[in-house]
Formats: sequence, structure tokens, C-alpha cells
Amino acid sequence: MRRPHNLYSHFLVARRTVPPCSGISSCRVACEQKLVSSALYSSATAFDLNRWWLPLRFPFASTASNSIKAGVAGAVSFSFALSTAVEAKEPPSPELLPKDVVLYQYEACPFCNKVKAFLDYHDIPYKVVEVNPFSKKEIKWSDYKKVPILVVDGVQLVDSSDIIDKLSHRIHPKNSVVDEEETKWRRWVDEHLVHVLSPNIYRTTSEALESFNYITTHGNFSFTERLTTKYAGAGVMYMVSKKLKKKYGITDERAALYDAAQTWTQAIDGRDFLGGSRPNLADLAVFGVLRPIRHLKAGRDMVENTNIGEWYQRMEAVVGDSSRLPA
Repeated sequence: MRRPHNLYSHFLVARRTVPPCSGISSCRVACEQKLVSSALYSSATAFDLNRWWLPLRFPFASTASNSIKAGVAGAVSFSFALSTAVEAKEPPSPELLPKDVVLYQYEACPFCNKVKAFLDYHDIPYKVVEVNPFSKKEIKWSDYKKVPILVVDGVQLVDSSDIIDKLSHRIHPKNSVVDEEETKWRRWVDEHLVHVLSPNIYRTTSEALESFNYITTHGNFSFTERLTTKYAGAGVMYMVSKKLKKKYGITDERAALYDAAQTWTQAIDGRDFLGGSRPNLADLAVFGVLRPIRHLKAGRDMVENTNIGEWYQRMEAVVGDSSRLPA
């Protein structure tokens, strides 16, 4: 089993000063229509974004909260000793491994991160193509204009859950047993958990700006696009998050996040993972969609106020380092 990442490096990072969000109206014409299609829930959303002009992406930042104390608490929350010995993961047999895997993604899309968690856990090497949400030029060859798209030995796979199903069948061809508990919680991730995240990470303008700092260092953006997306995007996503909050009947976004985390830990019911001694596909799905918020205030608040920290640390330990190939 690989050595887990340094958990303190996730939380104790230098605070940056972010200028106030301004110039939203002046940026509107330049951004209009270009960013609508790069929605956060790009493979599963039912939310109509036609009248919005900034992407509903799910960025996370390499910045800390306004409080070092909160950062320390978040780190400590993830630093519990493992309750029992966790079995090492077992990569698939070499003859079952795909030869060439390419992921077309937005770096912080939760559905893309679900796929990456699966690939990382199974040590399946993969290349990444970061899709520019303005032009989407990287996926113009595909009729499917969303992410993630995974090309496996020349075959295109789309939709995160379907991608994982097909890959799982490929590397475990003899496993035909349907686990109803696993299926139930994978559905819960797609239909509930992901919808709780956006209202939390864009809860306030400062949290929205914290999130959009990510855009300045990741993705295929020109200098002008980075500035536009960072400041105008934070303002628009703050407003959009309120719409999402209403759409999904969320009255208190933090309470909804804490409730989701506690619901998941209760489902585990004293086991190391939902899958027992090893994570199953539901464990990987929850871990994947939560991984992008680990640096954000919402993520730190979640581990400080719920019991999810021990499970999350076990997941980090067993998933280990990324199997992503260098560019």
C-alpha cells in the first residue's frame, strides 16, 4: 500500500489576499455563451443554465481559510489513527489492464474526480487532457460535448457512472454479482451529494473567491480568461448557488453538508469502508466527489463538525498517489 499524502499540506497553506469582486458587468459580453456549457454537473445536471454566462464548475483552491486555527482543526480532523488494519489494494492483472487511457476533463469537476479516484485506486495509468471550457476545442472530435470523456484503447466512454461500470467489468470480468447496497449509495452520490456541494463552496462571496483562485493556476486559460473567470465567475457562481439551493430545497447549506457526511458515516456502520476491508465503488464515488473541496472552507468545516475524517483518511491511504501519467 502506498504511503498516504501529507495531510497537513492539504490544509495548512499560506493565506492569500484576494481583491474584491468587481467589473462583472463589463466582463459579461466577453464571457456570454462561452462558459455556459462548462457546467459543474456536466454529465448529470438537470439545472437549466441557458441564461447564465459563467461555468458551473467545481473549482477548489490552494488557499487556506481566514483562520489558521480552522486550518489546524481541519488537519487534525483528518489525522486520526486508522481504526483497524486496512487491506492493501490489488491492481488488476496486467493482461486486463487497458493499454492506452486518456481522460478529457475539467480538473475540479466532481464527476471527473469520481473517474480519477477509480483509476488511481486500481493503478490504471492514464493521460489527462484539460478541456478549455471556452472553446471546448479538445473535444470537438466527439459528439458528446460534456466531461468526463474517457478514451480506452481507442474506444470512447462517457458519463462517469457508466465509465466506471464498464472499466470495472473489464478488470473484474468474473464479478457478476450486483451489490444492492453499493448501487444504492452510488445513486445517492449522483442524485444528492453532488447537489449539496455547490451551495456550500459558493455560500459567501469570500468562499466563492477562494474557490475561483483555482482557475488562475489550472486549466487552458489565457490571461484575460483567467481574470474574467476568477472575479466575474465568483460573483455569478455566488448567485447561481442560491438558485441551486432553492432548486434542491436546501434551507441551511452547511447543515445539509454535515447531514450528508453523517449519513455516509452511518451507512458505513463501523466498517472501514462500505465495502468492508476494501473500498467498493460507492466508497470511491464519495471520495472522488469530496476530494476537490479538501482545501476549501466548506471541506474543513465538514470534517470539523462530522465524523467523516477517519473514513476519509483511510481512503486517502488506500487510494494513494495518482496513477496519472506526466504530460
